[in-house]
Amino acid sequence: MDIGFVATAAAPQAIGPYSQAVTYGDLVFTAGQIALDPANMQIVNGGIAEQAERVFDNLEAVLRAAGTDFSRVLKTTVFLQSMADFAAMNEVYAKYFGTHRPARSTVAVSGLPRGVRVEIDCVAVRGES
Repeated sequence: MDIGFVATAAAPQAIGPYSQAVTYGDLVFTAGQIALDPANMQIVNGGIAEQAERVFDNLEAVLRAAGTDFSRVLKTTVFLQSMADFAAMNEVYAKYFGTHRPARSTVAVSGLPRGVRVEIDCVAVRGES
């Protein structure tokens, strides 16, 4: 199997030497997404809820470009600047995943790129259920 690389203008361009996502067979591994608006590459205004919304919109665009969606996500990793933001992030998370419940790790970190409050990556599968 070959490794594939995913790039879409519907999500922020990589701000370092990495790809928005990598595919291997039917697996999709996204890069961590932060609250960058792909239209202007600026951090969205607002708090954790607004940042989480932008993160999920970015992830959705990358997953779509890779041929999958949130219903096919197997695992997520959530990085929070502060665990005090957990409940607000979790509300947005639940809105995007609905009844689908991928495995998840959530960790507090001492810093994130561009001072954002949340970063999320995921592993998904492509193809038929």
